[in-house]
Amino acid sequence: MPKHALLSASSSKQWLNCLPSVRLCAEIRDRASPYAQQGTDAHELCEYKVLKALGKSGRDPTADLDYYDAEMENCTEEYCNFVIEQFEEAKKLCKDPLVLVEQRLDFSRWVPDGFGTGDCLIVADDVLHIIDFKYGLGVLVDAEHNPQMMCYALGALDTYDGIYDIHTVKMTIFQPRRDNLSTCTMTKADLLTWADTVLAPTAKLAYEGKGEFKAGDHCTFCKVRATCRKRAEYNLELAKYDFEMPATLEDTEIAAILPKIDSLVSWENDIKEYALQQALSGTKYNGYKVVEGRSNRRYTNADAVASAVIQAGYDPYEKKLLGLTAMTSLLGKQQFEELLGGLIEKPQGKPTLVPDTDKRLAMNTAIDDFKEN
Repeated sequence: MPKHALLSASSSKQWLNCLPSVRLCAEIRDRASPYAQQGTDAHELCEYKVLKALGKSGRDPTADLDYYDAEMENCTEEYCNFVIEQFEEAKKLCKDPLVLVEQRLDFSRWVPDGFGTGDCLIVADDVLHIIDFKYGLGVLVDAEHNPQMMCYALGALDTYDGIYDIHTVKMTIFQPRRDNLSTCTMTKADLLTWADTVLAPTAKLAYEGKGEFKAGDHCTFCKVRATCRKRAEYNLELAKYDFEMPATLEDTEIAAILPKIDSLVSWENDIKEYALQQALSGTKYNGYKVVEGRSNRRYTNADAVASAVIQAGYDPYEKKLLGLTAMTSLLGKQQFEELLGGLIEKPQGKPTLVPDTDKRLAMNTAIDDFKEN
């Protein structure tokens, strides 16, 4: 059995939108990144903490984690607390709910050779709850009709629906470093309808390498995103506006461009990074060369620096108030709120232009204020 499915749940957003890309990506070896390893470390710690909270024995992996720090400790603790809270809620409706951690889920009934690993499942009568831990900071993940979560839910249903009387599927993204707790709830019937009418036929075509290439926000984690011709065509079509001054564009044109700006910037960065790696491997690009980037001076040995400064009669350290996260860790959440709750504020954020689908409330603009007066 392969370690990773060709049509994996985690890449489902990509292959559901750009069907032939999955076969193209399968020919390219995965590249390790510090961000991926950081996520792996956090997931390993989550697994240990949840199992421990459930009374199951296991080895504490902390000493072996390359990226363990106070932030990871706090985030995984919050996740564990959330899982246990949801388990207690399930107990109110079902006398014997089941909690599964890092569970292999098979959804090959709809997707050829389809399987994945769910971070946490709470299986109970009436409600099946899928919880996915995201440690990343870069991309805000929404649970609403999230195909990865829906594939996991299908795998869980295929195994446990006969054991428990499930009617509703609840899917939650827990992304603590982005303060993101996103939940989508749908009926079992709606999920199965989507699986039969959308997922299964699309997966069949993708598995066979058929269908059309399509560019969009699903390109974010595609292995060929830098060299994909369809993505280049998509972004170069937008790039033609670079030759016009913004003031010459109509509001309708600007509105058409806005949804594509992030994609264009992302594509440009991907091209630059790919070209750099190729250049470092020996590829020559006409008009370009590889040079050493700017860097800042730094101490080679912090302890030796401190010792030398102290011996010279100076204090090399500055006294600094702990940040909110570190202070919460020092005091604990309850004492933090008791002592400092009245001394904490959240300033108004900088105005940001976002799509209407964003869940935040719209700010009053200058024209709104004028209308009110």
